[in-house]
Amino acid sequence: MPLAGFQISQVMDASEGHVAAQKLLDAGTDGIKFYAATPGRNGVIIPESAIEAGVKDAHDRRKPVFAHPSSEAGLIASVRAGVDVVAHTTPQSGAWSESVLSAMKLSGVALIPTLKLWKYEFRHEPIASGDGFKKTAENQLRAWIASGGVVLFGTDVGYMSEYDPSDEYTYMAEAGMGFREILASLTTAPATKFGESQQRGRIASGLAADLTVLRNDPSKDVRAFAAVEYTLRDGQIIYRRFAPR
Repeated sequence: MPLAGFQISQVMDASEGHVAAQKLLDAGTDGIKFYAATPGRNGVIIPESAIEAGVKDAHDRRKPVFAHPSSEAGLIASVRAGVDVVAHTTPQSGAWSESVLSAMKLSGVALIPTLKLWKYEFRHEPIASGDGFKKTAENQLRAWIASGGVVLFGTDVGYMSEYDPSDEYTYMAEAGMGFREILASLTTAPATKFGESQQRGRIASGLAADLTVLRNDPSKDVRAFAAVEYTLRDGQIIYRRFAPR
C-alpha cells in the first residue's frame, strides 16, 4: 500500500489520542498502530495516556491495536497502555530485562519479531552493523520465548522490498524457535490472538477450509515454510505454484 494511503496523526495526550483513534475507526479501519517512539537515542515517545486512549476506543469497537516500540521506553508505554501486538523487537535498547519481559507478559501482548528487518535496514552499511542489531533482536526473541510469550509471524513486507520470507524463518530458528513454534506463529497463535480460533488456525471439521500446502518438510528445514505448493481459502485454490495443464 502506498504511504499516501495511510492516515497518520500526531498525538501527544489522551485527548489527541482519542480524536485520532475515533477518526480512523469511523473511517472503517481494521486496526490501529501507534509509532510509540521515534528511533535514536533522543527519540520522542508518545505518552502512555495517549496510547491508552486509542486502545480503549479501538477495543470498544473490537479492533486490535499494534505498536511500533523502537525503544524500551516506547515498548513499556505500549504494553502498559494495553496494545495487543508489538510489531518489531527493539535492538537499539539492548537485552530485555526481567522487568521488561514481566511487563510484556502481564499485559498479554504478542510479539511480531521481524528479525529480517534489521538486516534490511542496514543493507547499505557495514555488515557488522546489521549483524549486531539482528543478534540483539534474536536474543530478545529468545528471552521472550523462554518467558512463555506469544509470537506471531511477520516480515514488514511493504516497507521492505524483499518478499521472500525464508530468511525470517531461519532467523527465528536461530533464536531458538522450533518448527512447531514457527508453525504456531503462522496458524494457531494469530487465530487465538484475534479471536478466530473457533473458525481458523487448525485443520478440523467445521472450521474454515483455509490451507497452505508445502512442497517440503519444515521439520527438516524451516525454510520449507516458504516453499508453498498451493493455497486454499474457503476450500478454493487461490494460489498454485504451477498453473494446471
